[in-house]
Amino acid sequence: MDNVKKMKNTNRSVLLGAAFLMATSAIGPGFLTQTTVFTETLLASFGFVILISIIIDIGAQTNIWRIIAISGKRAQDIANDVLPGLGYVLAFLVVIGGLAFNIGNIAGAGLGTNVLFGISPELGAGLSGLLAVGIFMVKEAGRAMDRFAQILGFVMIALTIYVMITAQPPVGEAVAKTFAPDTIDIFAIVTLVGGTVGGYITFAGGHRLIDAGMTGQRHLPQVTRSSIYAIGVASIMRVILFLAVLGVVSQGLVLDPDNPPASVFQLAAGNIGYKIFGVVMWAAAVTSVVGAAYTSVSFIRSFSPVLEKYHRYLTIGFIVISTIVFISIGRPVLILVLVGSLNGLILPIALGVMLVAAHKKKVVGDYKHPLWMTIFGVVIVIAMSWMGGYTLLNGIPQLFK
Repeated sequence: MDNVKKMKNTNRSVLLGAAFLMATSAIGPGFLTQTTVFTETLLASFGFVILISIIIDIGAQTNIWRIIAISGKRAQDIANDVLPGLGYVLAFLVVIGGLAFNIGNIAGAGLGTNVLFGISPELGAGLSGLLAVGIFMVKEAGRAMDRFAQILGFVMIALTIYVMITAQPPVGEAVAKTFAPDTIDIFAIVTLVGGTVGGYITFAGGHRLIDAGMTGQRHLPQVTRSSIYAIGVASIMRVILFLAVLGVVSQGLVLDPDNPPASVFQLAAGNIGYKIFGVVMWAAAVTSVVGAAYTSVSFIRSFSPVLEKYHRYLTIGFIVISTIVFISIGRPVLILVLVGSLNGLILPIALGVMLVAAHKKKVVGDYKHPLWMTIFGVVIVIAMSWMGGYTLLNGIPQLFK
């Protein structure tokens, strides 16, 4: 009886850890800035954007996690089963995108420590990189990563709730405009979807469940709940931050264009708010560093027994390289523009592959994928492909301006 209880607790811990790994991977420096800027532009109508993006996020995430769990394979191996060589293409896109954005995550960690302790962003980034490396040095790295993501996830949400309350947002107006917006910004919706389930983020939790052995049809109910929890945590943080920003701008206060989220926290709660921003920025950044490194490496470790054997050291190397690049040359803005465009294409490619795989016996055996989930997924693939292509075509010319 004790063994059964212990196993249930372990499973619950893994599922919660996977959910928070995905959620905190999504809640990075870009997430904070993105939410702030769109709220400042769209005001209460941004609530509608959040609502639609949550629906799309759930459709994408539940489909992808479900197929990964049923097949017991990582996304790149599923892609190779669907079309030989496609897994390598998907892995390349994820790893390159993950590395580029991880440089931005490291930069965010440096900014957070600068706000908190007054040390240089470069030194703060280096220390934060060492902390992230330390997580993968411990024997139970997976468990340490789960706990790290959960603790900092709760810290970020709790502190942002405090700032939201001090900002005194017009909640009634926000609720009304969520269902009856003044304007509908399609680009904002796609940006939010890409920032929540785009690139490596889509697979963070699903690949964590593979490593923990949570696969097969018997685990489907728990996997589905975990995927929804993941979107739920990221969405709660999005809504709280949205209300905090809305409260500030509704008072007629002007945000600092050089650092919009920092000014929200400072205007809402003074110097205490500014220090809280430092904690939230650091927590958001360093958990994203861990999530990006873990998930990116999970995309190449199955290609070779050697890579599988030394995957922990590859993950550490991934973090070290990201940190060194930021400390030595700073954030490569032009590269991030291009990779950001490519990153927008990863979700429709990945989800499209998963939907095809869901109906291949070679991948899922006798499992029958629900028709409504397939239709929901196809609609998302079409919408995101169009917008991803638009972003790509407009992103590349930016490099030459």
